Amino acid sequence: MIDLAEARARLGRECVTLPDPVPAHPLLDGKQEIGRGEYSIVLDKGDGERVYKVISSPADYFLYTAEDRPRGPHFPIVYADHGIIGRASSGYPFHLIEMERLYPLQEDTQAAALASRLIEFYWASCQQWSRLGMDMGRIALHNLTVNPLDVSESMKQSLKALSDFVEEYQVLPDILNTNNLMMRKDGTLVFSDPVFIA
Repeated sequence: MIDLAEARARLGRECVTLPDPVPAHPLLDGKQEIGRGEYSIVLDKGDGERVYKVISSPADYFLYTAEDRPRGPHFPIVYADHGIIGRASSGYPFHLIEMERLYPLQEDTQAAALASRLIEFYWASCQQWSRLGMDMGRIALHNLTVNPLDVSESMKQSLKALSDFVEEYQVLPDILNTNNLMMRKDGTLVFSDPVFIA
């Protein structure tokens, strides 16, 4: 198993969470915060099926809303872009996205086993290309597409779509953190937050 703290430190991505409070917005009033990441805050919509995600990263915004964004069974379903609702302390605007509710990976599930394999392979490739600095993640992701693991065809297509998106939008991949890989109720592995901007 990789040392995630060391891996993220090496990438300059130590565990950091967004310090900003939830922006005021009528759709968010009274909603329970259920998750927080480096660039986002997730609130329970209250229907058991959807969440509101407040995002401050342009990379995430592109991933969730671009016309040519990756789609398919391993990417989140986005229902609505409710627009800009404030500004983060980073200076980036806060966008409010309504999307499907995803769940943390559960041990002893196929999704968790697949995520672990992807993370291990990705990290080994990052180490191989570490001399290239920040570009190592892009190359490591591309390596997953040209030397695919024994995974489903839909996962191979999703990795290729993610790699193409990373190149097209000049963002960086982040699939080292299991918080960026989640699952649906049916056990499908989903790339929930697989990109960032350096």
